[in-house]
Amino acid sequence: MNDKKEKRRPKYNVLQNVGWMIARAWRKDRGVLGYSLLIPTAAVAINLAQLFIAPAVLGKVETVAPLEELLGTILFFSVTLFFLQGFRAFMETRCKVGLIEVRSEITRDIDRKSCTTSYSNILDPKFGEERSLADEATYSNWAATEKIWRDLSALFQNVVGFGIYLALLSHLEPVLLLVVIATGAVSFFITTWTTGWSNRHKEEWEKGIHQLNYVEKTAKNRVMAKDVRIFGLADWLTELYDKALELYASFVHRRAAVVFWGNLADMVFAFARNGVAYFYLIRMTLEGGLSAAEFLLYFSAFSGFSSWIIGILKQVNFLQKESIELSVVREFLDWPEPFRFEGGVPIPDLSAGCELALENVSYRYPEAAEDTIKNISLTIHPGEKLAIVGLNGAGKTTLVKLLCGLLDPTEGRVLLNGVDIRALNRREYYKLLSAVFQDFSLINITLAETVAQSVEGIDRGRVADCLDKAGLTPKLESLPGGLDTHVGREVYEDGVLFSGGETQRLMLARALYKNGPLLMLDEPTAALDPIAENDIYMKYNEMTQGKTSVFISHRLASTRFCDRILFLENGVIAQEGTHESLLAQGGGYADLFEVQSRYYREGKDF
Repeated sequence: MNDKKEKRRPKYNVLQNVGWMIARAWRKDRGVLGYSLLIPTAAVAINLAQLFIAPAVLGKVETVAPLEELLGTILFFSVTLFFLQGFRAFMETRCKVGLIEVRSEITRDIDRKSCTTSYSNILDPKFGEERSLADEATYSNWAATEKIWRDLSALFQNVVGFGIYLALLSHLEPVLLLVVIATGAVSFFITTWTTGWSNRHKEEWEKGIHQLNYVEKTAKNRVMAKDVRIFGLADWLTELYDKALELYASFVHRRAAVVFWGNLADMVFAFARNGVAYFYLIRMTLEGGLSAAEFLLYFSAFSGFSSWIIGILKQVNFLQKESIELSVVREFLDWPEPFRFEGGVPIPDLSAGCELALENVSYRYPEAAEDTIKNISLTIHPGEKLAIVGLNGAGKTTLVKLLCGLLDPTEGRVLLNGVDIRALNRREYYKLLSAVFQDFSLINITLAETVAQSVEGIDRGRVADCLDKAGLTPKLESLPGGLDTHVGREVYEDGVLFSGGETQRLMLARALYKNGPLLMLDEPTAALDPIAENDIYMKYNEMTQGKTSVFISHRLASTRFCDRILFLENGVIAQEGTHESLLAQGGGYADLFEVQSRYYREGKDF
């Protein structure tokens, strides 16, 4: 992933990304911009005060100034440094909040994009990779979306400091300045090479850390505890850990060697730079051109001058890397949306009910070799209850996702009362749907909020009624907090865990609460036993009068109450009819029903 981030060609350059960050700060917290200028200004002032304090005191001593004047000079610089350092600390503290707010806003935008993007984007591996890279740029205080402000401040500080020191040293020997600039640049490139080695081998380092963490977490995992003991995996895990640790130690030794030689080379150039400065300044002092105070001032300035040069080059390098990461964030936020989320034609008149139709619909998943759904034409009439059955991989779930507008056909059209849903505002279309899917999830909120999928304006009586219709009244009565009980324990310690069957009933209650005119149930009772499932579907039959309903079930007996059943096979409608007519026809539906019936007669589940 890191290699991809380094090799990718960013869409936006450094100046564009800096401008983008400034615009966001201007909207969110303008104080960030002021602090980013005041902090480096104070830092340069502190540096100058520290640069001049010793020469100034030494100058007073050389001229045998009165004690009061000497103490006054010391006091002046001390008070100046005290207030400057206090001012900088205050500014840095105030700035932290603004920096976090700007970064957090970008994080919210990334999360919002992930939650609202077209479902088809979620299926695209490239979208997932882009999301991961965007997350890396926002995950901490030292990620690009926050660190860039520190580096911009540091760049401003180094540029200002460089200019002041250059002006201070400009009347000295130009060759000496060139030596300082050249050795400073060499030191920078040595540091860059050393850091670059670590970056080039970062994947090796991350792999070692990942292996160590994985083995450690596995050994401590409560879920794995039974397997570790029953199968005697403790020695094997220890051996894996030792091997991973050996590989990681090898990497650390090699990195230490690179850092050692890099630091040694940097020390050699620093020694050469200081040696030249000493030689030149001592010669000027002996020839009477400099006082002891001036010697100290200029030598300190020469030493600091190289740090400004290195600082400028280093910050430019940092900004280039951060710009790449910011470009990833912007490209993710700009990721094109195949669905219409703004504007669109109005939802058609639904007073006579909802009719869904597929016209020659085919669908192929990205990078798949063949279509999952193949040229299906189908009309689901207003108020009709339609069941879709078939073996795994027949295309049942894909067909429901097409009807829900989560996917758009590769070919053909999906129509709502004669209008292509691609012309509608997709969010408005989603409001018509109540759905329960196979891969449902629960958020750690209260039971009432889970059913209502809202935190405000909840009709608690209606929530209780939906829970009752889903068969969860006994569970509700057993909860100490009733409807205010927290679901799950990832956030709240007092949260309650629901069994698989209870969770599926809860999802059904959620769909009932929304009460959309279109009801889609994709294996909503897979975790229930046949008797409980039959009870749910009998209730479902009663409560869906007048709704256009589609559901998938792997137990064919539960489809009897439906007006029509589709038997899918290899992405096409192989058979169509009622439960009785399909049994009479024979074929795939009857064969599958016979297999399941035999299992039930033998006392087994299927």
